[in-house]
Amino acid sequence: MFDFIRKQFIDVIQWENPSEEILVWRFPVADQEIQNGASLTVRESQMAMFVNEGVTADVFAAGRYTLNTQTLPILTNLKNWDKFFESPFKSDVYFFNTRQQIGRRWGTAQPVTVRDTDFGIVQLRSFGMYSYRIADPALFFKEISGVVETYSGEQLESQLKNISVTQLATAFGTSGIPFLDMAANQVLLSQKMTELLKPEFAKLGLALENFTVESVTLPENVQKALDSRMSMGVIGDLNQYTKYQTAQAIPMAAQNEGGLAGIGAGLGVGAGIGQAMAGAMAGMMQPQTAPQTPSTTTAAPTAEDPQAKLTKLKTLLDNGLISQEDFDAAKAEVLKQLIG
Repeated sequence: MFDFIRKQFIDVIQWENPSEEILVWRFPVADQEIQNGASLTVRESQMAMFVNEGVTADVFAAGRYTLNTQTLPILTNLKNWDKFFESPFKSDVYFFNTRQQIGRRWGTAQPVTVRDTDFGIVQLRSFGMYSYRIADPALFFKEISGVVETYSGEQLESQLKNISVTQLATAFGTSGIPFLDMAANQVLLSQKMTELLKPEFAKLGLALENFTVESVTLPENVQKALDSRMSMGVIGDLNQYTKYQTAQAIPMAAQNEGGLAGIGAGLGVGAGIGQAMAGAMAGMMQPQTAPQTPSTTTAAPTAEDPQAKLTKLKTLLDNGLISQEDFDAAKAEVLKQLIG
């Protein structure tokens, strides 16, 4: 009788200060016992569940309950109570945090190999965010948390990320969206991932509230090839681009070692090629005449008129192909030859 008097009885069962990160919390019963008519308070964003010797029993949503055989039908059956229980009893009581767990990040630790319509077999990386909540406490207890004092969302993160990445390859492979179009279709890809993941989350007693794909990237070497391909698309006419690059290179060459001499050599080669082509075209256009006996003497090359040289130099300067310094030096050289 004295042992019975010394026992402490639980009058109120509740989770007063739930932590946002804690998903499951066991009410500390220890050597205490729950008496008939005790009060159970379940707050909003919470659910409570009685567990008898590891077997899930009655589940309570938000509200205030008086514990008796009417409110604990499953537990009454497990304990073989006839109609009413008069003596106190022991039972584990677990509270579940059903608040939406938002801002959870996921990403591929290793690239996912998929078949792409443009690039063939490629490896993709992706990341994004998702949110979920506990929807079925009994199933979550059975599949995930089990008999523990507390269970946090951090303990669950790695498992949910692995499920997400596993389904990612399926989503990429069945979406029919080429990589080049994925950036414009991330909403559709996110919807596809949500469709694939909801049943997987439900198997764990969870409800997937939202899943977003924020980025899909290629390996570095493939991305470089793609950048080159896009650059060629921007360039367009390769012939015009080559001419543009040549024109840009002439002023730069004038600043290198050799200065105007280097320019003159380059222009001389270009002029020689142009003259040869012009001569060939002229020969084709003129009527054929009787072959003449070649002269045994070769005419000496005619020196270029100094005034013509100065005119060419002025034209190069005006077109920005040589600097003022090079022009002045070449002009002085021509005048020196002219004056003697």
